[in-house]
Amino acid sequence: MINGDILRDAIISAANNLANNRKQVDDLNVFPVPDGDTGTNMSMTLGNSARELEKVSGETAGKVASINASALLRGARGNSGVITSLLFRGFAKGMSEDEFVTSQNISKALELGVEAAYKAVMKPTEGTILTVARVASEYAKKAFEEGKGEIEVFEAAIEGAEKALAETPELLPALKKAGVVDAGGYGFVLILKGMLSVLKDGIIIESSVNTANEPDEDEETSRNAAGEFEGEITFTYCTEFIVNRSDECEKEPNELRLYLETIGDCVVVVDDDEIIKVHVHTDHPGNAIENALTFGSLVHLKIENMRDQHERAKHDAQNAKKKPAKSADRAETFTPVTPTKPVGFVSVCAGDGVAELFRDLGVDTIVSGGQTMNPSTDDILKAIEATPAETVFVLPNNKNIIMAAEQAIPISTRKVIVLHTRTIPQGITAMLTYDPDSEDNVNAIEMEKAAEKIATGQITFAARDSEFDGHSIKKGELMALLGGKITFVDTDLEKTVMKLMKQMIKKDSQFVTVIYGEDVTEEQAAAVEEQIQAKYGSKTEITFINGGQPIYYYIISVE
Repeated sequence: MINGDILRDAIISAANNLANNRKQVDDLNVFPVPDGDTGTNMSMTLGNSARELEKVSGETAGKVASINASALLRGARGNSGVITSLLFRGFAKGMSEDEFVTSQNISKALELGVEAAYKAVMKPTEGTILTVARVASEYAKKAFEEGKGEIEVFEAAIEGAEKALAETPELLPALKKAGVVDAGGYGFVLILKGMLSVLKDGIIIESSVNTANEPDEDEETSRNAAGEFEGEITFTYCTEFIVNRSDECEKEPNELRLYLETIGDCVVVVDDDEIIKVHVHTDHPGNAIENALTFGSLVHLKIENMRDQHERAKHDAQNAKKKPAKSADRAETFTPVTPTKPVGFVSVCAGDGVAELFRDLGVDTIVSGGQTMNPSTDDILKAIEATPAETVFVLPNNKNIIMAAEQAIPISTRKVIVLHTRTIPQGITAMLTYDPDSEDNVNAIEMEKAAEKIATGQITFAARDSEFDGHSIKKGELMALLGGKITFVDTDLEKTVMKLMKQMIKKDSQFVTVIYGEDVTEEQAAAVEEQIQAKYGSKTEITFINGGQPIYYYIISVE
């Protein structure tokens, strides 16, 4: 019988198997631009769940599936990570409250997982992880209907997944031309095989990834959570816990929130069907705990004396200032706050100059991220809760972050509006379009309309050899992208900028913004600015900004 502990070990094994093969999955990405990479995003998403499941013991299979789904939702990074979390969220619904894993609930779980993932994707593309998961589900269902047992049904799912994976190049021409299979689909097969190792043979695939020198994200967050700001500490104890909701409790989570607001501040109560996640600053943590127990049992309880930690945190911050790091490497901490205004903004971006630009435009909270640094749903959720507004607009500024941001909508305590900004210039334009006198929904429409009109050019380097969009690209070559598509490759940075500008500037162009990155020197930027001003300065208003962003040497917008 496959109980909760065995399912727990199976998911941990899956996370390890994926982590061990992360680079292989990353290398299947046919688009040569350095990005968050499928293997990395999926591995980080599963890793968040594995850390949670290691604390679980003696629960039913249904409960383990639920805990896994909740952890994946909060840890989802990039589109591939979000889709993976959706597959497992449906999986949890299929398991329901069952004590054991059976051939029937495996079949149902896979079916619901696929249904959830397809519904969440605006334009589902066949030949991706969606196809692989769908065919796996179909094979599992057939095996169940034939009266096969649990292991045989799971093996049938893997058979279907591998068959679909092998056929992905026939569905996506880019894969066929590159001679690879779909990266997300391969990652999903690795997950299933990692699980089967436990379900069939009782063997947890061990992680071969060396994490000895990597800081634990939860520990880092808790260490820096207190004393981050110089403001006066009103209440002493930062109290956090998760309530496993009781079936007998008929009270709504909002009742717990209202009570906590009477005994403290910085109250955040986020809930789904299974849990209530609580954060509060209070002088009476015992009272908070006692009231929460009326809603269910408590797990992951943490109480910290913020006054005691304040000086140490301040000392750490001073030391960090003496050793400045690149913005992409800085750890972020967000402190939940009570809304004090009607509307606020969260922006995802990388580079101190870009971040400062968004702040100047009115953004309250910055999430460091973008290419190679896709923030998780939980990262974005924490930023939303740290924004002192009742309605929060989120600007992902990257197409691979939009889905992760949207997953924060149902679990936030605020009204959240995610704008589909795919580039930094689109995000900037959206902020410039915001009208404080208009309604939220009107603003959302107008901001997205304005963003779509902006022509975005980007110059980066090829992360791998590739044949893409008719271009033969060698690793390390410069690539010029227009609207996210490769338009040409070159080896001279200055010439690449001018050639891309020529493609972007039109007769009616009025404004040009050039944002240069951390790998461009002031001298290089000045030389390029001089050329652009000489050629286009008489007809357009040109602005040069030191964005400090990684990956992209230049980001150019024309309107």
